[in-house]
Amino acid sequence: MQILARFFSKLRIFVGGERFRRDLEEEMAFHREHTEQALIADGMSPEEARYAAKRQFGNDSHLKEQTHELAGFWFESTLQDISFTFRQLQKNPAFAGTAILILALGICASVSIFAFVDAAMIKPLPYKEPAKLVGLYESIPLGPRYHLSFPDYEDWKKLNKVFSSLDIYENEGFMLSTPVGTQRADGARVSDGFFRTLGVAPVLGRDFRPGEDQPSAAGVVLLSYSAWQTRYGRRDDILGQTITLDGTPHTVIGVLPADFHFAPAEPAEFWTNSLFGNRSCRGCHALYGIARIKDGLSYEAAYADIKAVAQQLALQYPDTNRLQAAFMLPLTEIIVGDIRPVLVVSLCGAGLLLLIACVNISSLLLVRSESRRREIAVRGALGASPTRLVRQFITEGLALVSIGGVLGVGSARAAMLLLVRLVPKDMLASMPFLHGLGFNVRIVAFSIFVSGIAATLFSLAPALRLRWPEVRADLAEGSRSSSGTGWRRLGANLVIVELATATLLLVGAGLLAKSFYRLLQVDPGMNPDHLATLSLTTPYRIYSKPEKRVVLERELVSQISNLPGVKSVGISNRLPLGDADGTTEFVVVGRPKTNEHNEVTVRTVNAAYFSTLQTPLVSGRYFTEEEDSSKPGVVIINQALARRYFPNEDPVGKQMRFNFDAAKSMEIVGIVEEVKEGQLDMPPRAAFYVPFNQNPMPFFSLIVRTSQPPQSLLLQMDKIIHQIDPGIASFGGMSMDDRIHNSPSAYLHRSSAWLVGGFAVLALLLGVVGLYGVIAYSVSQRTREIGVRMALGAQRSSVYRLILAESGRLIAWGIGAGLLCSLVATAPLRKLLFGVRPWDITTLVTVAFLLAVATLLASYIPARRAAAANPMDALRTE
Repeated sequence: MQILARFFSKLRIFVGGERFRRDLEEEMAFHREHTEQALIADGMSPEEARYAAKRQFGNDSHLKEQTHELAGFWFESTLQDISFTFRQLQKNPAFAGTAILILALGICASVSIFAFVDAAMIKPLPYKEPAKLVGLYESIPLGPRYHLSFPDYEDWKKLNKVFSSLDIYENEGFMLSTPVGTQRADGARVSDGFFRTLGVAPVLGRDFRPGEDQPSAAGVVLLSYSAWQTRYGRRDDILGQTITLDGTPHTVIGVLPADFHFAPAEPAEFWTNSLFGNRSCRGCHALYGIARIKDGLSYEAAYADIKAVAQQLALQYPDTNRLQAAFMLPLTEIIVGDIRPVLVVSLCGAGLLLLIACVNISSLLLVRSESRRREIAVRGALGASPTRLVRQFITEGLALVSIGGVLGVGSARAAMLLLVRLVPKDMLASMPFLHGLGFNVRIVAFSIFVSGIAATLFSLAPALRLRWPEVRADLAEGSRSSSGTGWRRLGANLVIVELATATLLLVGAGLLAKSFYRLLQVDPGMNPDHLATLSLTTPYRIYSKPEKRVVLERELVSQISNLPGVKSVGISNRLPLGDADGTTEFVVVGRPKTNEHNEVTVRTVNAAYFSTLQTPLVSGRYFTEEEDSSKPGVVIINQALARRYFPNEDPVGKQMRFNFDAAKSMEIVGIVEEVKEGQLDMPPRAAFYVPFNQNPMPFFSLIVRTSQPPQSLLLQMDKIIHQIDPGIASFGGMSMDDRIHNSPSAYLHRSSAWLVGGFAVLALLLGVVGLYGVIAYSVSQRTREIGVRMALGAQRSSVYRLILAESGRLIAWGIGAGLLCSLVATAPLRKLLFGVRPWDITTLVTVAFLLAVATLLASYIPARRAAAANPMDALRTE
């Protein structure tokens, strides 16, 4: 009740403000007059009594302000502070505009990058207890993360003691039959318990039932929510409808939730139970595993158990599993592991840029507070309390942060959309967590947190800088020198922080740029210029026989070769610079059998494949068109395979065979240089190539060398394919140059270099501006000193040396500190570096030189202004 009474009392006072002020002035006048009368009665003269009463009561303005605040007029005074703040900003548009722009830039960068980090690394995955989900792989001599074979999957599922469920999936896509023809459709094939392992239930219909992933089971399919919307118009009667995939009818049994995504298999529209692969071949790795850890068990315990299972199988099946081991990763790591380093580095870069922006604005505010010392002193002498003056600084800081924050957060939305558009479509499809990127509670909280830190810094920095005894002394002449000296020390320290941070960002950008350059210099084993690529899949029920596939391949090559500008046409079951999938085991005929596990990459290509790529032949010969299934088997190997399996001998003429086909041997007829079958940053891998005519595949890719721009040929190639057979699905048309530049490894290196490079350029600009501001203010504070020096005969060159020596010390300390920090801070960049060490001397020296030159040029401007000043004018201003 007392609180309410006080509130309504203050409310009445606030509403009747003018009357309260009149009553206050009358009461103060009454008490002052009463005191004067008492002093006169004690023997003072009227004049002496009047001055004595004023001294006793103190400053009228100060007393009124205190009374107003006690009476609840804080809102009115706050409005006055806000009004005064905006008048000050209008009087100093250059300062206000610079500070707001710098702050908006820093907030925009940090918030937009944090949105990506939130979407990929903070936002929970749309599964039940996602922390318990793991991905399973087999580690083989080719690498630690290879697919599972179906027999190993069944044994792992049966023998493990740590998983409540273990399932598999593969994402090869489908041929979808539609009224307008056959189309390529993205999708995945999964085991029957896949969605139960994830903890995801359809929003419409049902899940797969146990046993529906067996070869004898009828084909059924689950639709993604987007496929239900875009392809089937959200029809309520979709359940029970028949969809033909790969020539096989599938019954629609359900629709998945709208927020469901599974990045390793995206973009998937159709999820079926029709698993591919050889169910009896342990050396055929084509499946991915996913499992849920049992409650109460740790990740480490689960990993140890599945490793033990893999070791048991290696002993039980030495011919196929001898050198194989289990490999396990958390599902979150599988989904974001490749882009995590880019996001972390980008967030650190944005944070450092925001730090420089805050330091820069703090420097501007401190410079401005130094120039306002006399104003603050006058306001204090007229009755303004220290609390009121501090509140004025807080109001000004909040005004800057409010305007800059609104602009920064508003532009962050546009920055998010721009960054998403820069992601290649194929990569964006595998990053479903970026779809619908925008503001949420976490991003808003982060924006408020960043703005709050900035507001605190901008409000308190100038207020704490002003010491009230010194402020009162500023009314006297000559006090400016001591305060200016103190500011120069503080400003110099801030500049060192700015330059060190800028150096750190420039070093990181230099390392990433050099790494990206080195990546693009990697020899892909071919000449990618003027190469067009297009992939296709044939209906298996029509092209089930190898002879029909060979006829189709020859017809395609013949017609495409007749197109204007076409020089040659190559065929491969998998394009270069893709996933390093497609491995097989082999043995060298005539060698004693050992327990060595020879598993390498295998590709099926036509006779013109290597000549189309312009891959150099090291020895032997290429395939010929006549080498079909009626001729003896032949094979071409790459140099990596020759070095590994035929050291110090000539492989040409030797025989090898697939491990699963003991009856058919193949003669090595040639050796070629390594074609990058995997990503650019992967080491060379052993591979061999078999003729398409001897091992035709139902799916393959066309690689066409042309004298015309490759993009102009793609439409004609697609037209020829559908003229030959409308039932063939074609997809993925692009030039080989685009394939290289849009490959995942190239994108990750390029995007990280561009992002950190952009932050580094802005940091350099802000650092230079900050140094210029400190040196310019220092020169203004030393105007009299410089004038005296020049009046006593000092040459202009000595003035240059005086100013540049001061800036040189700051530059040396800033760059030196930045280089030392970079030796430690760039260590996390190792995952993003290719062919470059974090302590690359060339990069460190180049960054130091460029930053030194840029900052010395910024220092030269105020030095030149000081040297050109007339000494008499300089002295007269003092």
